[in-house]
Amino acid sequence: MNMKRTFGALLTILGIVGIIWGAYAFINGGDGVAVGKFTAAVPFVVGLIFFFSGINLVKTTKDEA
Repeated sequence: MNMKRTFGALLTILGIVGIIWGAYAFINGGDGVAVGKFTAAVPFVVGLIFFFSGINLVKTTKDEA
């Protein structure tokens, strides 16, 4: 497996974790790290960036056999 694809998959997984963590913190009104609903959006936005950059990296990397 290509190193770029592996890194893209890792970014995608981290993005999913960030999206879930941000949504959970937003629903609960903030957690220990992110106090308040607006600061709970920070891990959500970072998760979105990681997710879409990981998906883009996986899609645009050509297979070399």
